[in-house]
Order: sequence, then C-alpha cells, then structure tokens
Amino acid sequence: MERSIPAQHSLMALYGMATGGASPEADANRVNLAGLQLQKKHSRMASRSTSAAAPSATKTGRSVRVRPVPAVTRSIAILRLLGEQKQPLTLKSVAQALDLVPSTCLHILRVLVSEDLVTLDPDTKRYALGTGMISLARSVLEGGGFKQLVQPVLDRMAAQFGVTAMGVEISARQTVMVLAISQSNQPFRVHTDVGSQFDTLVSATGRLIAAHSGEGWPALKEKFSRVAWDKAPSYTAWKKEVELTRLRGWALDRDNFMAGITVVAVPVLSSSGRLVHTLVAVGLTSQLGAPRVEKMAQAMQREAADLSALLDLGA
Repeated sequence: MERSIPAQHSLMALYGMATGGASPEADANRVNLAGLQLQKKHSRMASRSTSAAAPSATKTGRSVRVRPVPAVTRSIAILRLLGEQKQPLTLKSVAQALDLVPSTCLHILRVLVSEDLVTLDPDTKRYALGTGMISLARSVLEGGGFKQLVQPVLDRMAAQFGVTAMGVEISARQTVMVLAISQSNQPFRVHTDVGSQFDTLVSATGRLIAAHSGEGWPALKEKFSRVAWDKAPSYTAWKKEVELTRLRGWALDRDNFMAGITVVAVPVLSSSGRLVHTLVAVGLTSQLGAPRVEKMAQAMQREAADLSALLDLGA
C-alpha cells in the first residue's frame, strides 16, 4: 500500500530525477512522505517580501538585515508558482496569481526564458519550468560536503535498525530539506524523495529546531499553530517534548507527523554550536518500541558527533 502526506517541495520528484532504490514491487509497499504538496496561496508576494527582509543568522550567530530586492523576490515567486503547477501557465495566470503588473511579469519571464530557467511554448503562449532548473537542482543535490559524508552513515543506520534514514539540512531561514536518504530492505518501509522540503517545526527535526532556535515561547507557539500534522499534539505536550529534547539531545515524534510512524532526529552542529543538519530515522511505530528507539538515538548521536568533527575539518 502507498500513503501520501504533505511535503512542501520535492526537487527530485519535480524534475523526474532518478533517486535509485526500490523495485516496482517494493514501491507498492511503501509509505510516501512527499506525494502531496501543502496547499499554499499563490498571491503571497507580500509575505515573501516580508520574510526576505527579516533578519537572518550568519555563521557567527549575528543577525543581518536582508534588504528587499523586488525583482529577485518576484522572479523566485514565479519559479515557485510554475513548480507547483501541474500544467504550464499563461502570462495572465501568472500575473493574477502573484498580483503582478502584467508588463512587469512579462519582462521577468522573458529574462527567465533567456536563462533557460523557464520555457515558453510559442504556440500556446504558456510558461513552464525550463531545463536550466535541473542543472541548478543537481548542483545542490549532488554537491559534496555533508551529502557525501552522511551517505555511509545513513546506509549503516538503515541496515542496522531497519528504518528509512535521512540527512537533512536546516537553512538560515529554518527550512528543512532532505539532502540524502537510505532505505532499509524491509518489505514495508517509509519513503521520501531527496529534495523534499517540510514545515519548519514539523516532526522530530522541528522539535530540534525549536530547542536550538533561541526563540521565546510566544514566537514558537505562533509558528507551531501553522504546522500541518496528521495527528497534531497539543501545544502544551509539544512544548514539554521540546524541553525534553534540550535535555537529552535528541527528538522523538511518535504518530504526530504521520499516524503509525515514529521519527527520531539528532542534531549535527557546527563548530559554533549552531544547528545546521540533522540525522533522521523514520520507521513504523509498531517496530520501534522505546528500548529500540533509545538504542538507535544513542547510535545516531555518536554518528552525528563524528559528522560534526569531519565537517569542521573540511570547513
């Protein structure tokens, strides 16, 4: 059987890139984490501009103000909109969805077309993402650093504990993206795509982000209220779990992100102690009792410490 739950974006799925792995027979017995996108409003230029102008953390932990650049913000919004659609869009559709002046939208689209990031069908006058996006995505997803170092770690985790193991990146904006993955040989397993992007505070990695963010509880509560869960915990219960995450150094999501699924995440920290990546293990709750979860979390913490040291050496 196959079941889908929300993921905001999936680069590999979007461009049809092969990720390797299971046979068609095995695919019939997997849970798909990236089959659906969260419903989002397309008229979001104001919110995108606001987030772009918000302070962001630097490597030294200080905040810098990112000044809005409307042309860049609008270009990114157009690319995101085209990436979310199942079919090409007309100029009018793009402009209306993003509240853009048609002439401004046209000029931006022409530049994107000239850079092969967008294609224009001369017959239908409809726009879609271009092949230039594939090379950009591959450059990110096939790059070195963490992705190369984490893959053998994930393979060991998947083989030892029979879970789907993931290496996740936490951006300066606290977005969560899967960079690497390894699946077990279990007949029934959880699946996601490299490049899948999830809500900031969702699941076990979300609890780690909350624990390491330094934000106050009012701000975290507001973000928590916007998270999409399969079986949402109460804010009080979630807050206690975040506090427990701070104490023990790893996070657990049992049946909240997705009913019947347990997620364990441990932090991979920079030399300054900033949360930059996480190791994530996902499996069936029925197969991950408390003793097994504890053992797995301890093994993951050792692997994460080694990864942090290797990343510091390569910096």
